[in-house]
Amino acid sequence: MRDLATDPCWQAGDLGRPLPDDPHAVSVALPLWEHVVGYEENDPAVTSRFQCGYPRFFLHPTVRRLHETASSELAREGETALAFPSEAAARRCLQAAGQGRLEPWWGDLTACIVPAPLLERARMHWRLGGDVVSSRRAGVILNGTSADEAAGDQARLTVTRRLAALSGERPEDVHLFPSGMAAFSAAHRIVTRLRPGAQTIQWEFPYVDALKVQQQGGGGVAFVANPENLEEVRAAIRNGRLAAVFCEIASNPQLRTADLAGLSALLRPEGIPLVVDDTVSSVHNVDVFPYADLVMTSLTKWFSGGGDVMAGSLIVSGHSPLRDALHHEAVLEPADSLWCEDAVVLERNSRDFPQRMARINGTTDVIRDFLRSHPAIATVWHPRDETPELYEALRRPGGGHGGLLSFLPRDPSRTAARLYDAWQVNKGPSLGTNFTLACPYLLLAHYPELAWCESLGMDRHLLRLSVGLEDASELIRRLEEALRRL
Repeated sequence: MRDLATDPCWQAGDLGRPLPDDPHAVSVALPLWEHVVGYEENDPAVTSRFQCGYPRFFLHPTVRRLHETASSELAREGETALAFPSEAAARRCLQAAGQGRLEPWWGDLTACIVPAPLLERARMHWRLGGDVVSSRRAGVILNGTSADEAAGDQARLTVTRRLAALSGERPEDVHLFPSGMAAFSAAHRIVTRLRPGAQTIQWEFPYVDALKVQQQGGGGVAFVANPENLEEVRAAIRNGRLAAVFCEIASNPQLRTADLAGLSALLRPEGIPLVVDDTVSSVHNVDVFPYADLVMTSLTKWFSGGGDVMAGSLIVSGHSPLRDALHHEAVLEPADSLWCEDAVVLERNSRDFPQRMARINGTTDVIRDFLRSHPAIATVWHPRDETPELYEALRRPGGGHGGLLSFLPRDPSRTAARLYDAWQVNKGPSLGTNFTLACPYLLLAHYPELAWCESLGMDRHLLRLSVGLEDASELIRRLEEALRRL
């Protein structure tokens, strides 16, 4: 197995390799700038080399075979089937597609069968809903083998208790999902069930699919990028049609921190939930629970670190005056959709999460200092620099600033691609892995809407760095080497 810390996938020949070197990897190597563009433009010269990809966007080969098997067994002429881990998830896919039917299939799985012209709508729901069938689960089905359900039950219980201990919340308020996006989508369903027809607010620049979920469901969304005050929330409250406010701590990729205390003070008297995604900073570093009503996390990222399992959590805050209502709605969501074998891997990967996160915090601070002092770097985004007083108000005792930073070289239209191509680190989508992972984030996440991103003050050449467990001195050596090529 390739050691990505000492032998990263950074050269042209590494295109399409799994990151990590594992059959269930959740990222894929995109070593050159042109590879990123080719992927976004669906260039077969790039995509045909992929051995895997992020599972919501790119069907793992085993999952693809599972869908093909479901289609061959259940679909009629002109139809295609997608398998989901629960009937509820399949029914939501059917609603998104607008036409089709459901069929129970393989134990707890349910197939959503749609006319072939509607497949892209169904695939978009697979991506945005996040209720994916994992590659491990697909393999068990296709191979006709069995899984250790008892071990999975114990692993889910252990992970639940671990998250409860880290967050200071009750285990019964911790809910597990097959991906972080599934947890986010569940949070959106919960708040819109409580206030049907009301819109949500996305506060600060979000992860792309978080905004899309709010755009396509409920009463729509008002997007407030880089807010200077809380006036737009006050106006929405006065309007009387606000279901919830969503935000990320810290925002991605600008690493800004929302004013959770101020938001909570406005929302709680009105009985309006504040939903916080703490994936980027992590529960080890920040405590958002005194202000948030619902907290979702992509456990795929720092909590796992291994990059070989998808999972998410949704935690109802015990501080919330809405706790009982939110708990009641949360338990309506499927409780066992995190596959047993994935739960076992997640439990094993997360045993040393606090120690790993502490080390990554320290390394990221060193790299941030190096970049800020380098003459070839124009801008660095990091929680110590972006709204630092708001981040410090949330930082736990002993917590740090996380493992993510973004930066822009000077004359970026000329230098960013050269820097990226020469940089001897793993390059591909995702974050939070034990190995360092870089990407031109806006190209990967917002390629069809780059002009819109730039209208909000972000440059398409921005580079995002997710720091791993390598030594800080080695990572700086690699950065220096790449910067000398400019």
